Amino acid sequence: MSKMWLDKRFHSLDFHLKEVYGQKLYKISLAVANSCPNRDGTLSTKGCLFCSEKGSGDFADTVLKKGKAQSERKYTGDKYIAYSQAFTGTYGDLNYLKQRYEEIIAHPDVQILAIATRPDCLDEQVLDMLSSLNEKKPIWIELGLQTIHEETATFLNRGFSLETYKEAVSNLRKRNIPVITHVIFGLPGETREMMMETINYLNHKDIQGIKIHLLYIIEGTPLADYYKHHPFPLPEMEEYFSLLGEALCNLREDIVIHRLTGDGPQDTLIAPLWTKDKRQVLNKMNAYFKAHNIWQGKEISYDRHPEFI
Repeated sequence: MSKMWLDKRFHSLDFHLKEVYGQKLYKISLAVANSCPNRDGTLSTKGCLFCSEKGSGDFADTVLKKGKAQSERKYTGDKYIAYSQAFTGTYGDLNYLKQRYEEIIAHPDVQILAIATRPDCLDEQVLDMLSSLNEKKPIWIELGLQTIHEETATFLNRGFSLETYKEAVSNLRKRNIPVITHVIFGLPGETREMMMETINYLNHKDIQGIKIHLLYIIEGTPLADYYKHHPFPLPEMEEYFSLLGEALCNLREDIVIHRLTGDGPQDTLIAPLWTKDKRQVLNKMNAYFKAHNIWQGKEISYDRHPEFI
């Protein structure tokens, strides 16, 4: 094994934060944006098939103070990542968004502002706003790509092309803004080879972080209705670990792993039900990586290290 990241076999977010900030930072989800062009009729009224009515912000809170109070039950530190999670964080009234984000980063306990958004909601005015914010405190942009395969993206009603994603990454990196990309494994019709093609594509892009999780079927989403009438297989636990293992072995060591399993809402999760006990899943996942001698970057040859394209 080429290196260890504390007790993990991958470049975890916890390791990255302790290296840069000297401590763990707890993430507080905030509901800042309230719409999305894929839901308000600009592109569609359906949204992405997997997205809930809360805009994938099922855990988002609207008040920083309340979020901090909730976090204190399991976090004893005093520094935070403010996460604009729900809907599209750079879509809507730009003056309103700028005011809210400036209020958030002005809080002395907030060290980083992370904004989840779409690649097609990053025009020049938005990029200028993000650059201005980034000069005051670090800004992370999280882009929901999910897959590089256009046929799957069309099925998901994603609403933007891979070229749009590529341009967004380039524009953000020109402004020195870190990019975290979201990927979903287990999408209908996608093979292992297709999932690894998405990982390989991202391995050659100038991204700083990645979030991977399994597809969740959530009550009240268009995907739940589709799943009811057209059930499709979702990976079992060990199969998912195998997918993650192959992805990690072929992922650059410098890419920070922000997530390898998610938090499906307990009361509305239809499938896969084995994901409900997150602590158990994480323990078994790390044990699987150790038992199979998996570590991030294992299969990357340093004389042929991926170049950004």
